[in-house]
Amino acid sequence: MTVLATYVERDSPIHRLPAGVKLGALVVVAASTVFVRQWWQPVALLAAIAVVYLVARIPWRSALAQVRPLLALLVALAIFQTVFAGWEKAVVVCGCILALAALASLVSLTTRTDDLVDVVVRMAQPSRRFGVVPERIGLLVSLGIRSVPVVVGLAREVRDAQRARGASARPIAFLVPLVVRSLRHADKVGEALAARGLDD
Repeated sequence: MTVLATYVERDSPIHRLPAGVKLGALVVVAASTVFVRQWWQPVALLAAIAVVYLVARIPWRSALAQVRPLLALLVALAIFQTVFAGWEKAVVVCGCILALAALASLVSLTTRTDDLVDVVVRMAQPSRRFGVVPERIGLLVSLGIRSVPVVVGLAREVRDAQRARGASARPIAFLVPLVVRSLRHADKVGEALAARGLDD
């Protein structure tokens, strides 16, 4: 079982905030990173997010699990930025990515999926006049959120199976079975939805 972006039930001020407020804050912070220029700005943002994690009483293991998948990418990106643009640019770019990932994860950790979907459905209501069904958009969002831990679990199964067989560690040898298993899972979900009359 993965703790990646899984709701953690707590009685904290962050948990009690409406889902719309948290999503709105995430959008505002994401838009604000465009104006980040100094290395200390993302550092300050990360410090503020860490304080919010503490206020939300998120276990440190759950918090670290949110950013662990990004570490390899961030290290490679930091090296590239340092070589070609300097260490300050590396801190700005990597710091902003890390901050947004941590903040997005915080929203998921402190907000039930149903509440997030309800906000998306309400925001999509104006599209109804164009023939779009907001409830279907909400269903897609819900399926996407719920599929993340499933895919992570499939990736672990593939990795464990390869280790047990002593198979090659090449990326293609990992990606092919992962994609196949993910497509099979998607087919099963599609069949379940079709059985419930949601195939049109």
